[in-house]
Amino acid sequence: MLILKRFTRAQILIAAVVVLGVAIASFLTIQANVARVQSIATGEQIEGSKTQLATALNATADTVSEARANQQAEAVLAEANQVIVAVQEKVDTTPLAASVASLASYASHDGDTVLALAASTQQTAAETQAAAVEADRLAAEAAAAAAAAAAEAQRVANTPDGARATARALAQSSYGWGEAQFSCLDKLWQKESGWSYTARNASSGATGIPQSLPGSKMASAGSDWATNASTQVKWGLDYIQRAYGSPCSAWSHSQSVNWY
Repeated sequence: MLILKRFTRAQILIAAVVVLGVAIASFLTIQANVARVQSIATGEQIEGSKTQLATALNATADTVSEARANQQAEAVLAEANQVIVAVQEKVDTTPLAASVASLASYASHDGDTVLALAASTQQTAAETQAAAVEADRLAAEAAAAAAAAAAEAQRVANTPDGARATARALAQSSYGWGEAQFSCLDKLWQKESGWSYTARNASSGATGIPQSLPGSKMASAGSDWATNASTQVKWGLDYIQRAYGSPCSAWSHSQSVNWY
């Protein structure tokens, strides 16, 4: 009985050791599994944090990009509106105004769309400015051509034949004097000045085609009396009408006393 009792205790001891070993192994396995689970959870949290961070960074980048696009839109709008004001009397600004209207709603568009609209508006503004420059060039050419034509017309009008043509036309249109009266006028002023608007009588100081004395009297017909034969003719016809009634009466008086 004593031997059996000891054997049983040995078995019990062995069994206890085995059980303890199994328990320890189980514990370690559980700990390992827990650690693994925790590691997986931690990794997922890290990945989640990375995703959230990336999302936040992308959102921030989008916000910054949109803000820059909006600033660009505002700058382009200001420039385009200045162009419209500056050139609206020279060229058609309708296309630029339409482009400005589209860009003005930039707040309702994404950054890429805003930048595209801004670029289009800038291009239209540049084209409009170029058209205005061309319009100025053409206007300057036209003005120069008109000035040259006016100068040539004045040059022709200041010649004796030009002055005669002016006198014939004014005599008929303003006083009803026909060719007979003009013939007398032609003889009278040919004698007085040779139909030269620069003629001057050295002894009396009488001036111009009608030999006004003094020449400044002709200022009543125009401030350009000293350089414009037509102004001198206009004054001379008025003088003849007031003083003699007609060119032939003035010519008759000149033939009698050598002046009129």
